[in-house]
Amino acid sequence: MSGPLSGIKVIEIAGIGPGPFCAMMLADMGADVLRVDRAASVRDEMPDRPSPDLLNRGRRSVGVDLKHPEGVATILRLVDQADVLMEGFRPGVMERLGLGPDVCMERNPGLVYGRMTGFGQEGPMSQAAGHDINYIAMAGALGHIGRKGEKPLPPLNLVGDFGGGGMFLAFGIAAALVERASSGKGQVVDTAMVDGAAVLMTMMHSFRQLGGWSDERGTNLLDTGAHFYDTYETKDGEFVSIGSIEPQFYAELLRLTGLEGEELPHQMDSLHWESMRDRLTAIFKAKTRDEWNAIMEGTDVCYAPVLNIGEAYEHPHNKHRGTFVESGGFMQPAPAPRFSRTPGSIDRPSPHAGQDTDESLVSWGLTSEDVKKLRELGAIK
Repeated sequence: MSGPLSGIKVIEIAGIGPGPFCAMMLADMGADVLRVDRAASVRDEMPDRPSPDLLNRGRRSVGVDLKHPEGVATILRLVDQADVLMEGFRPGVMERLGLGPDVCMERNPGLVYGRMTGFGQEGPMSQAAGHDINYIAMAGALGHIGRKGEKPLPPLNLVGDFGGGGMFLAFGIAAALVERASSGKGQVVDTAMVDGAAVLMTMMHSFRQLGGWSDERGTNLLDTGAHFYDTYETKDGEFVSIGSIEPQFYAELLRLTGLEGEELPHQMDSLHWESMRDRLTAIFKAKTRDEWNAIMEGTDVCYAPVLNIGEAYEHPHNKHRGTFVESGGFMQPAPAPRFSRTPGSIDRPSPHAGQDTDESLVSWGLTSEDVKKLRELGAIK
């Protein structure tokens, strides 16, 4: 493990979506992440190939019964030597299991205790169930994603789960580890996906304060209101993306679409955005995506073809940079960001639940006899 977090030991209490994504990011950066899966999810016989659940890459998995007192005691033994514990249950669940921050940090005052929820550890909605779509709706993000006159369009689960959740938890954990280096003390990191999604909208709040943002969806500079920041269908039914915001980039768009020299409305005259969109729609529809690639790719138009996942694997730029790599027999995004001295890496493929129970517990300080006894008691699997 050569990444910038090499030497950091992390306990991940298994969850879904944003929690595993955060743990993946930490593992990609070299942290020794031990995933604690439910004993009930462990198969009696392990498959002979890695798990296709790519969010679990780079770490080992132990199967532990957290409702068994010896299972809880085992986690607390691991906490004694951990730098980080991260969990994604509803508020109060870890406390009821006997693994809350007060208990863990009394044993290990330097522990960074990362918590992931949708609505936060407190507040009127803190106990409510939800998913990405609900969190970004409450944060004021979803209401601005979509075209004019159409209903809001969920951007997969990228903004709440992974942007506002997993990445913010990873950032919070890293920041707490930096602070611990000077204070010697751990702390709780309360990551709420509503909070994170709200922070991601900061620039739009600035536009609104400056009077340059309408609350009407699909009428603004970056929400498909502007004809020069949108996608267009091509002759072969594919799509291309245009982001010609700056005047010099817009001038290049006009030149390469054949509109240069015509008497056109000012770029920022929003009263004419729809009519200009109609003109560009017809122009882009006249050629295939490959033909437009040959004309615009690599220019200052701010242009890129709209690719699906399989096409993204094969794009020459992505292949040159190694943006996607094969690991464990599966193509997947490579670790990011990149470091000049301590590069991240995928050190192991995704495990199946409980695949590494014996090996991992022994490497974290338990004896073979301890492991045997815990198995007999049903506390691990």
